Amino acid sequence: MTTFGINAFGTGRGRARFESMAALAREAEAIGCAAVWTSELYNRSATVPLAALAAGTNTVAIGSNIAYGVGRSPLIWAAEARDLDELSGGRLILGLGNGTPTMMEAWHGVSGEAPAARMAELLTVLNALWRLHEGPVHHDGRFYRVHLTPTSEVPEPVRPRIPIWIAGVNPLMLRTAGQHADGLVGHPMFTAEYVRGPVAAALAEGAARADRDPGAVTVMGIRMCAIDDDLEIARSQAAFAIGQYAASRVYDRLFALHGWSGAQQRIRQAARERDRAALIRAVSDEMIDAITIACTPGEFAAALARLPAGFDHLDLIAPPWGLSEEQTAATNAAILAGLRTHLAAPAAV
Repeated sequence: MTTFGINAFGTGRGRARFESMAALAREAEAIGCAAVWTSELYNRSATVPLAALAAGTNTVAIGSNIAYGVGRSPLIWAAEARDLDELSGGRLILGLGNGTPTMMEAWHGVSGEAPAARMAELLTVLNALWRLHEGPVHHDGRFYRVHLTPTSEVPEPVRPRIPIWIAGVNPLMLRTAGQHADGLVGHPMFTAEYVRGPVAAALAEGAARADRDPGAVTVMGIRMCAIDDDLEIARSQAAFAIGQYAASRVYDRLFALHGWSGAQQRIRQAARERDRAALIRAVSDEMIDAITIACTPGEFAAALARLPAGFDHLDLIAPPWGLSEEQTAATNAAILAGLRTHLAAPAAV
């Protein structure tokens, strides 16, 4: 059975933004969402909003979707995760990703080589630092060097293990998730077919290397939800968001799997020419229906009931491209309203 979460998008400025995020999280908690997520980019952190969500809720899981693994040292990641897990009473899910090699180099000032190997090593060091109360940590690796002997007593963390989910799209990172992580954070472009095919195969291969059950890896999807009283506007919003991602070669395998490679080339051409209308036209109805939910507010709960199987958890988000702050807030309100109806409905037998 798929569980649902929502991104805690804040509106306003200053303290009001964090208060609005906490209010949205409390509503999600009240209607039965399993998790509330926040993310980070070049101008916003994930961990500070997570603290606001932890303090403003009681039972719902809180998680980063995603935070940059390369953006902090393993020691600081472990320390912040301990604090957030303690503040939330053991509800933190640490979702990590590296971004593209270009982002790693240009944004974070680290080498973009071997991002999957870097992530695997980060998880190894993080898990060791989580057990710092058991004794010193010594690690000399390809990307990280840590030698830490505590100078005073280190209290045990709230939980013996912190759940770490990592972002992945292509085989190397998917295998890393299967071998090392507690969960996989899928991408908004993931379709059910891509998850049941290449994703499942790569996770199983990675899990076999660690002699573990691939079913132990939670598979999380991110579903873009374009919701408007005008269905044509909703579908245009969804198409525009798909077009922003489709221009990247990262998703070539997904487009090839569905037979969309020709359309992907037309999308890229429109993106190069900055022709918004042509880009939207190049995104087919089949893509919109496989990748997103695009509907009117009254249709959203029914659309949730029709979602194909394949994900253990779905984070429902407004399209991250092309919407104003007001439109994003309205979309989140519609998502919550639809979730309230969907989650209150009797489970199908």
